[in-house]
Amino acid sequence: MLHGEAWTVKELFVYPNEYIYWTIQIVMYPFLTGLVAGAFVLSSLYHVFGVTKLKEIARFSLVFSFALLPCAPMPLLLHLQQPQRNLNVLMTPHFTSAIAAFGIVFLTYGMIVASELWFVYRGYFVTTARELRLKPNRTLSETFLMGLYSILVMGAWDVSHHALEQDERAVKILAAVGIPVACFLHGYAGFIFGSVKANALWMTPLMPVIFICSAVVSGIALCILTYVITMELRKLIIAWRWKENPSLPSPGELGGVETQVVTMTSRYLIMFLILAITLELLDLIFRGYTAVKSWDILRSVIYGKDFTSIFILQYGLGNLVPFILFLMPGLTVRRAVVGTVLVLFGVFMMRWNVVIGGQAFSASFAGFMHYHMPIWPHDMETFKEGLFGALMVGSIPFALFWLLSRIFPIFDLKEPH
Repeated sequence: MLHGEAWTVKELFVYPNEYIYWTIQIVMYPFLTGLVAGAFVLSSLYHVFGVTKLKEIARFSLVFSFALLPCAPMPLLLHLQQPQRNLNVLMTPHFTSAIAAFGIVFLTYGMIVASELWFVYRGYFVTTARELRLKPNRTLSETFLMGLYSILVMGAWDVSHHALEQDERAVKILAAVGIPVACFLHGYAGFIFGSVKANALWMTPLMPVIFICSAVVSGIALCILTYVITMELRKLIIAWRWKENPSLPSPGELGGVETQVVTMTSRYLIMFLILAITLELLDLIFRGYTAVKSWDILRSVIYGKDFTSIFILQYGLGNLVPFILFLMPGLTVRRAVVGTVLVLFGVFMMRWNVVIGGQAFSASFAGFMHYHMPIWPHDMETFKEGLFGALMVGSIPFALFWLLSRIFPIFDLKEPH
């Protein structure tokens, strides 16, 4: 069976060798890279621009961005027919290739985020390692952490006031440099689609900009959603422990902090959401106004075949409804959760409509193809290119984030002394 034959349904006149080759994994790829870039931009709002009210969620989003980073190329590796050759892109860089440029940008961005994390938590590593070293009866996990933190310190044990100021200055520089790198990391995905001259739906210079703006929206939305879920779980744990130790923060105090952070972060989400919606509508209006030769087939796809997924699911449920929810006065945490879930759904549908919708019409301009995503896999290919493969890729970042939060505390970070 040819690749793509298992999930492609053809309609009218379609060339025999045409199938839906780019599937759910190619939808997940720009979605995950967008989350990486968006989470980093949110953390930079505090480190670069000094928005002090975002200090807590900035540290949270920085760790989350680092957890998302190794998962970004996973959809590509699952989609490749020969994944063992992927290292050739990194080992033999080619500066005129957009795919090869991704390897360079990906490694550069990874080093920036790792370095920024090190400078943010270096003081904590030093303090915790010294405290654990002086503790007489250490548990096995404490002994492991002491050794790990001693290695992560990398010999920089100085926690004087001047040294910590140098760390803060380094964090600010890295965050400032990382913003354009993060935007390029995701903007290049839009560049790849926008440079495909053979596809009328993808060929637009606005594609990279649209991808970047929607990436920031999705990253901020996911950080808000995960932050709320984490805080709610934390409140349940502290409520159970608070009865025995009243010195801990009360669940009510944590709830107040949660509401303030969500309210402030939602303002930036609204700004980037307005920008993303404006650019997408501008691109749609421009296509209709210019009405190039391929506009007839594009119009039948946009206003016919994919009308529900574009105008009802993406623009309606994924953009308009959350926009109204966030603009309504008296924003609550529950309403913010619903809004962020819908925003993430809208960004995902945007990626779906670009990747899948761009392959919906035949090169003959006389036929259409439909992608039926495999639900229950019957072989490895339908697993990788189906629902369970996408769920596996989407769940791994949360597992990595949980593991990283054991090493990089995202709440109640102790000041070095």
